[in-house]
Amino acid sequence: MGILTWIIVGLVAGAIAKALHPGKDPGGFIVTILIGIAGAVVGGWISSLLGFGTVDGFNIGSLFIAILGAVLLLFLYRKFSTKA
Repeated sequence: MGILTWIIVGLVAGAIAKALHPGKDPGGFIVTILIGIAGAVVGGWISSLLGFGTVDGFNIGSLFIAILGAVLLLFLYRKFSTKA
């Protein structure tokens, strides 16, 4: 998948993950995008290990996997980030 597709999937997944898991984040909009991109990678890796498929383009299955990964990373980010 191209870098532009990863950024788009990450942006969409990060925004949806933030909507599904609302709350105060230590980071801003850019951190949400980065968490979405990392969530696409992590979600694809976990789903391929479990045999469900990978993030392989801009489609519903890939977006769903990326959103699940982004929600997981957003949860972990909030859990382990230092609060000022």
